[in-house]
Amino acid sequence: MKTEKIELVESLEVCDLKKYYGKGESLVKAVDGISLKIEDGKFTSIIGTSGSGKSTLLHCMAGLDKPTSGNVKLGRHNLYDYSDNELSKIRRKKFGFIFQSFNLIPVINVYDNIVLPILLDGGKEDKEYINSIIKAVGLSNQIKKYPNELSGGQQQRVAIARALSNKPAIIFADEPTGNLDSKTTKEVMELLSKTVKDFRRTLVMITHNQEIAETADRIITISDGKIISDSDEVK
Repeated sequence: MKTEKIELVESLEVCDLKKYYGKGESLVKAVDGISLKIEDGKFTSIIGTSGSGKSTLLHCMAGLDKPTSGNVKLGRHNLYDYSDNELSKIRRKKFGFIFQSFNLIPVINVYDNIVLPILLDGGKEDKEYINSIIKAVGLSNQIKKYPNELSGGQQQRVAIARALSNKPAIIFADEPTGNLDSKTTKEVMELLSKTVKDFRRTLVMITHNQEIAETADRIITISDGKIISDSDEVK
């Protein structure tokens, strides 16, 4: 196991990753030998139909689900060589997360939801940086409101700001527009792309929507747990 010190790195590489469920005739190969490298500072979309393995792949890449075999390298080290406590630290310090269901805490206001990852890690927010994020996502007049006072699009803006709050190296987005109408989806995707570029973050997003996927710098298509196309390979 590694020490408690976490190396400050940004590169992420997946090496022959497999995630299997069940045995025998019930065996499901959710991720079946995927290898790829995530380019720093770029927006990568992973697209596939329901059951293609895209969510499982994202969860393994983000340290949320342990693979059956293979490596997820953060810098020079396999993510899954770390202890559970060390892995939790990495997720808090190095990664940001945006989910389809927003996952906001209903009993605290917008500002407190945004800085929650920092407070959970025992840190102190950089107020100037936090305010710049809040302004960028258009929430300056909403910070004292509670999640149930916001529209779906506004709640996802809070989730985007929260994902950026701890200055992560990589942001993982799991169907971030799945609960939004088409107009709000377009607005949120434009905002997400802009804020990631403005704050120089790496974004990995899964989606089943081709139009949304095409807003990315790179499109990876998976089916039955395998990569079937990668726009990086045809450039």
